[in-house]
Amino acid sequence: MPKQCFGKSHVPLSPAVRAGDFVYISGQVPVGSDGLVVKGGIAEQAEQVLENIKTALALAGCTMDDVVKTTVWLEDARDFGAFNIVYARYFPVDPPARTTVESRLMIDIKIEIEAVAYRPV
Repeated sequence: MPKQCFGKSHVPLSPAVRAGDFVYISGQVPVGSDGLVVKGGIAEQAEQVLENIKTALALAGCTMDDVVKTTVWLEDARDFGAFNIVYARYFPVDPPARTTVESRLMIDIKIEIEAVAYRPV
């Protein structure tokens, strides 16, 4: 089965790509529907990023329940506790595997998350 791309972006990437039974969600940043970075701290930005992941998953017919792996980049490791509280609300049961690292990010934001979902065709 060839790969299938979903959604459009203002940069050269697809928000979601299906390859067989897996769906790969590009790194999502805390940008609202208005195209602006959301105001606030890590909690507000994490909430927006996770909502953006839900939206990208829906493009490929998936939900948060289909997510098997996430990779999280935090601009400041001291935000881990507050981030984890928000993250836990989105994955209350059987959370996916996760890697979380501290890293400089490409724009002035506090968090970026990418996800991999599994949903048989």
